[in-house]
Amino acid sequence: MIRFEGVSKRFPGAADPAVDRLDLTIPEGTTCVLIGPSGCGKSTTLRMVNRLVEPDSGRITIGGTDVMETNPIALRRGIGYVLQGIGLFPHRSVAQNVATVPELLGWKRRRIAERVDALLDLVGLDPETYRDRRPEALSGGQRQRVGVARALAADPPVLLMDEPFGAVDPVARGRLQAEIGAILQRLSKTVIIVTHDIDEAVLMGDRVVLMRAGRLIQADAPAAILARPADAFVAAFVGRDRALRRLALTKVAEAAEPGDAPEAAEIAGEAPLRDALSEMLARGATRLQVAGAPGRILTLEAIRAVAAVARTAED
Repeated sequence: MIRFEGVSKRFPGAADPAVDRLDLTIPEGTTCVLIGPSGCGKSTTLRMVNRLVEPDSGRITIGGTDVMETNPIALRRGIGYVLQGIGLFPHRSVAQNVATVPELLGWKRRRIAERVDALLDLVGLDPETYRDRRPEALSGGQRQRVGVARALAADPPVLLMDEPFGAVDPVARGRLQAEIGAILQRLSKTVIIVTHDIDEAVLMGDRVVLMRAGRLIQADAPAAILARPADAFVAAFVGRDRALRRLALTKVAEAAEPGDAPEAAEIAGEAPLRDALSEMLARGATRLQVAGAPGRILTLEAIRAVAAVARTAED
């Protein structure tokens, strides 16, 4: 869906390029998370997709069409964009904020109203309660939900999210990441997220792209990066607690094995192994029955085996 072919960008006065000969393909319907240290080029990469920054060389295509051959205004109206600072219009109500792009596209008033209510409901905000509120009356997490609803309003195939949860307090951030991630999975959008948070990257990404000094260092599924870092830089960046992160990323159903333990407590197949381990420790148990899956159990040994893969990479 989105392809970078030898893309480079150097800002005036900079000694080194912000992005250096980037080759990257993001399949349709997947979430790609760009991550790396400050100044690595991840935000520049994202902003070149909707031409807020224009590449010096190379080619960026969306669905086979070169973005440089598309009118920038039309391009941006067809791409959802969620900012770190959220960027809601303070003088407009929640409904008016969400309706911004459909209004620009000339949608009928009734269609806009129906779309606004549907999206507020999608992001967990009751339309009757929040439709007429101003942004100043919302919490940081609620404002971010409105920002996501606004970005999705015209049903764009591509969604760009630049440090989307950076302005949300830490207590609400984890829950919001999980909820928005689940929404994006259901909608099958092609999404690029920029973050500096490795936990956010492994939670939300189908694919994680780690950058350094404008170059792509490793691009892989989150579990693969945690288990097999490409080099010492990647290993250091993802941290010394990769085993715990991998347990948070791996589902019970993925590690379950044939067996029967009718006396054991049950755990959902979609639960992360980290939760299963906590359940075992609380109960003093060494195995759990997978709920709704007769003949499938999760053992403590299976959890240890998953964690051991990441620990081997650390060593």
